Amino acid sequence: MNPHVFPLSAETLRRWSVPVLLLGFAVFYLLPLMSHGLWIPDEPRYAQISQEMLLSGNWTSPHFMGLRYFEKPIAGYWMIAIGQAIFGDNLFGVRVASAFSTGLSVLLTYLIARRLWNDPRKSFASALLFMSFGLIAGQAGYANLDPQFTLWSNLSLFAFWFAVDSTERRHRLYAWAGLGLACGMGFLTKGFLALLLPVLIALPYMLWQRRLGELLRYGPLAVVVAVIVALPWVLAVNAQEPDYWNFFFWHEHIQRFAGDNAQHARPWWFYLPLLVVSCLPWSVLLVPTFKQAWQEKRQAGTGFLWLWFLLPLAFFSLSRGKLPTYIMPCLLPLALMMGNALIDRVARAEGRLLRINGWLNLVLGVVALVALIYLQTSRSIYSNSHAEVFNLSLVFIMLMGWIIANALQALRPLTLWAMPALGIGLLVALLPAGMPASIINERMPDQFIAEHVDELRQTNRLLSNELGAASALSWRLQRPRVDLFNTAGELKYGLDYPDAAERQVNSASIEQWMTEARKQGSVGVVLRVKSVDEMREVEQLPLDGKRYQKGNTIIMIFPQTQP
Repeated sequence: MNPHVFPLSAETLRRWSVPVLLLGFAVFYLLPLMSHGLWIPDEPRYAQISQEMLLSGNWTSPHFMGLRYFEKPIAGYWMIAIGQAIFGDNLFGVRVASAFSTGLSVLLTYLIARRLWNDPRKSFASALLFMSFGLIAGQAGYANLDPQFTLWSNLSLFAFWFAVDSTERRHRLYAWAGLGLACGMGFLTKGFLALLLPVLIALPYMLWQRRLGELLRYGPLAVVVAVIVALPWVLAVNAQEPDYWNFFFWHEHIQRFAGDNAQHARPWWFYLPLLVVSCLPWSVLLVPTFKQAWQEKRQAGTGFLWLWFLLPLAFFSLSRGKLPTYIMPCLLPLALMMGNALIDRVARAEGRLLRINGWLNLVLGVVALVALIYLQTSRSIYSNSHAEVFNLSLVFIMLMGWIIANALQALRPLTLWAMPALGIGLLVALLPAGMPASIINERMPDQFIAEHVDELRQTNRLLSNELGAASALSWRLQRPRVDLFNTAGELKYGLDYPDAAERQVNSASIEQWMTEARKQGSVGVVLRVKSVDEMREVEQLPLDGKRYQKGNTIIMIFPQTQP
């Protein structure tokens, strides 16, 4: 081992790896959670559904703004609700479940790397790579269910590997039980996919290793634990909402993955280029990683990582409905294979590809900086206000940090190979907070609503023409009921119930609705105006309301009228 390549001893790395990872996680992923508003459509929706659990005390059946919402199971909302219960109904409370789940996945990466190679350098590198993959880092500060589902998926395969790699029967039993726990929680977070993925990987691995009998002996323990974890809620939601499983199974599984009208339909190769982007700023290492892993494919550990990476990727590629975040469960085994290949190359003083990786990232940063300067000088995407200048400064600092960090890797690839992680840390910490007002107004309407929250709290009825704005309004005011004006979207199923009929308002009924609502008290309206039809919706409202506008969002306050 070249001492100039690894100036720190193995013992020092073993002692300081986890504290360094924790420090980076706190600085770059926890601290920025409150620096920007909720991005529509996902974040306000998950924030509101979880908040409604706290307000209503109904922890069994998911409701979105008081309407039945059966697109996901319950555990993901539980986690976000617990975050808000502990930290408050604020941005940190909404997002901390995603950050916490990502942090635990980083820890799993570190622990399984230590089990595979017993090399502190590879353990640290694998965890750092996973933590700094662009897709993983970006989702760590975003309130949705994908980081949570990725955690349970990772934990299930982590437990499986410990089960098959352990020699003591007691440890095997604990690991198989842990696999069942992870599958049960994964099922409660996102459904049947959590049960399919471990089977998809474990069965071929045990067949390859000629250990099918072991799977048949211990596998039932995992099944029993998964049933114990999931069954109480399965029965409870069926008793409370008998149609839940009919909708959830057919709409969210069969139709999404195989139906001709599946949501988010994409071609089969959609994830191949996305994989390259997801691994930024380490994408150049994909080819040498796959090459080395293929050479080592007969080793039990590497073969397991191949199955863990390839089979879910193939499954998601074959499904009709695709979203970028679906491949997040494939990235932990990729980080492990990449960490192994990276440290082996550094140990052999082969820094050429790391140098290329640094230069490529540097060029991307320079191109982004030039584009920012061009757009600012030609189109003034940031105004001259103090807030906008500050935001522009944050983006400039982020880009300069990215360029400098990757230049250091390019110049000293063997000793400063980890520097791109600093660049991605700055990106996820500063870029969302540095968005121009045009994007903030377009994608974060809760910030505008927060400016007028006191006036809106005085109103008796609420109305909105877009689900993103409606859910942001509902969450900010802690009031589940917001009536919907000419919109339904993903709430169509809930609105079809007879008890939800009065929640719908259309152009033909808006005048009568407004008249009756104002007799009962003042009315708050939040409209998103992005089309001619939505401009007509504004024209259909009374003229005597107080009006505020920012970007394409309009807030109107109508006083109470005499009965």
